[in-house]
Amino acid sequence: MQEKPIYCLGHRNPDTDSICSAIGYAHLKKALGENVVAARAGKVNAETKFALEYFKVESPLLISDFYPRVKDIALDCTIVVHQHDTLHRLGEIMRENDLKSVPVTDSKGLLVGIVTVSDLAQRYFQELGMQNLADMRVRYRDIISAVDANILTAGVDSDFIEGAVKIAAGSVATIKSKIGKNDIVLVGDRHEETLLVCLAQDISCLVVTGGGQVSPAVIDEGKKKNIFILSTPYDTYTAARLINQCVPIRRIMHEAPVSFKPLDLLSDIKGTMDETNFRNYPVVENNRLIGLVSRDALMIPERERVILVDHNERSQAVDGIEEAKIIEIIDHHRLGGMQTSEPIYTHQEPVGCTATIVANMHWRHDVDIPPSIAGLLLSAIISDTVLFKSPTCTEYDKKTAEKLAKIAEVDINDYGLQMLKAGSGIGDMTPSEIVKNDMKEFKIGDYRVIVSQISVMDTKEVMDIEQEIVDSMAALCEKEGFDLSLVMVTNIIEEGTYLLFTGSPRTLVSEAFRKEIEGNHMYLPGVMSRKKQIIPPLSEAVSRIKPE
Repeated sequence: MQEKPIYCLGHRNPDTDSICSAIGYAHLKKALGENVVAARAGKVNAETKFALEYFKVESPLLISDFYPRVKDIALDCTIVVHQHDTLHRLGEIMRENDLKSVPVTDSKGLLVGIVTVSDLAQRYFQELGMQNLADMRVRYRDIISAVDANILTAGVDSDFIEGAVKIAAGSVATIKSKIGKNDIVLVGDRHEETLLVCLAQDISCLVVTGGGQVSPAVIDEGKKKNIFILSTPYDTYTAARLINQCVPIRRIMHEAPVSFKPLDLLSDIKGTMDETNFRNYPVVENNRLIGLVSRDALMIPERERVILVDHNERSQAVDGIEEAKIIEIIDHHRLGGMQTSEPIYTHQEPVGCTATIVANMHWRHDVDIPPSIAGLLLSAIISDTVLFKSPTCTEYDKKTAEKLAKIAEVDINDYGLQMLKAGSGIGDMTPSEIVKNDMKEFKIGDYRVIVSQISVMDTKEVMDIEQEIVDSMAALCEKEGFDLSLVMVTNIIEEGTYLLFTGSPRTLVSEAFRKEIEGNHMYLPGVMSRKKQIIPPLSEAVSRIKPE
């Protein structure tokens, strides 16, 4: 079995660094022999889309959460039965494969039911008496197969049995009184007269048990009347039981069984299992059977292994991260209190971009960076440092970017301006999308604070809809329980930021930036970095304010 992959991904509402560093680090790990897959935890923004298309790299896999789902524990279901198969066939399959239940499909492969060993047991007790199979849609060919019969004469054209199964026992008079038209008659080692009497009742099939001899006169009469005459090696009791097992599975199966879909959460299906208490449950997609879930094996599956890049705070991570096993963190932000169950490898540096770290890790391991990957890592550095204008930018970032630009064969300034322009402006973004653009959550004192950022070359198009944006910010705070929402509208050309805010405590914003509050925004010249110019002042100010 192939080892499950390790997922490398950044934070929710990913920016260019989050996605490109995930791709770059996954490349390094693969080159070092590990099965690592790049992923993302949200929608690709316009700037990142430009970079991916420019360097012809596909967007990484989207992972919306790590909550365990049915698909994580579903068993392959290679054994099924069809609704027209017989109970005899079902019993063979269950015995040979030691199964307690088997899904039932129709001719198109769609799930129509499930049948269990207890259903077979119940049918066994019904076999203590002969069953009327007329309404069971039992086929003659199934009887012939079940009793390993030798066909002495071919019978009626009809596929299905129309009468009851009878045993010819007792006197001739008794046999005449019990046997009726179209019946299936089982007879042991009896005289020719008895067999002819049975045929005279216009039965549809005569089964001679125990390998008994059949005279030419009886065979001729059977041909004349178009009656099946079968010879079976089994004794009468065994043959009767085998014929009773010719009932099609659909007659005893549970129709419309409780089933689950691959993406159903395990936490959601547990209650259903407790209420219904079946042993196995089909897993279906578009009504097609793709697996089984056993209540006996209902357990938390092996946790997904995850490498986090460009963040280390649980509040910024993909939903359900607590259900995954974090094995590495590569980041350039403050420590955010992410807890792990055991020691892990972490690599953090005070640089302007995670991609700077990832690129240099390649070189330290003597792993070549392909032009496409170099271009993406360069894009991340340009984005996070705003073409080296951000105060977070270091000489290390610049030198790394220069090396990457040579590999990618692009001019840093020309390409950088193209990419920033592609990602600037709001285009057809809604106020709600602006509020969530590159959004990160922080715990500042006792307050849950979210800070989003959008880079533009002209702030007017954003500020013209300021009230709509503020309303969306307030609605998000109300819905998700945040105390304070901030949106940075950063002008790349002027190198300044309009900071929109809503929620409480408003005094935290005033104290952090030493400005009086009027309305729902303030202008911060020279401010371009959330990491270095927004979060630190807020963190320092929280101890100086009084709760509102």
